Amino acid sequence: MNTKPADLRCKIAREAATLLYFGAEKEYKQAKLKAARTLGSHFLPTNLEVALELDSIAEETEGAARKERLVQMRLEALKIMKILEAYKPLLIGSVWRGTIRRGSDIDIAVYHDSPSEIANLLKAKGVDVSKTEWTTVTKKGKTESSFHIYTETLKKQRMEIVVRSPEETSRKRKCEIFGDEIKGLSPRELEKLLKENPTQKFIPF
Repeated sequence: MNTKPADLRCKIAREAATLLYFGAEKEYKQAKLKAARTLGSHFLPTNLEVALELDSIAEETEGAARKERLVQMRLEALKIMKILEAYKPLLIGSVWRGTIRRGSDIDIAVYHDSPSEIANLLKAKGVDVSKTEWTTVTKKGKTESSFHIYTETLKKQRMEIVVRSPEETSRKRKCEIFGDEIKGLSPRELEKLLKENPTQKFIPF
């Protein structure tokens, strides 16, 4: 009996997610293509379908410790965000979404026209800045530059702080994985979340 297309998509999504989780592939596109080849199909699941399977695998593999680590990472993020409160910090990435897995880091975006000022403030507050760099990406013909600050919290959680131009503060960004708007959490929102529902997820269903 032939496998239904919907069932096959689920199997391919699961296989792609497995490749990503265990590090056999780093990019969603390559993981999906490899999974489809492995299962002898041309069907490709969406990034969202793979991301949901990846979240399930992390939950099954890491168990209760995953939720404990998520709360700890959110607490660590809040400490740094309070230092940067004047620069409208926003918690984004897997720590915002609640979809962390082994190896996940904390992602924070801030908006300022002098990135070195952000790095110097962190250093002045005793934060160990290991590396800084400018990166440039081109999307849909538009070039974007951002300044990246890499650090590690006292609890040894890796963190990446992206400094963007103040002109981009109100710009809406679409998530390439989940397909929705990247809303993130402000320090006030994160503090409220930690009090009321510290392991809440922010993923579209």
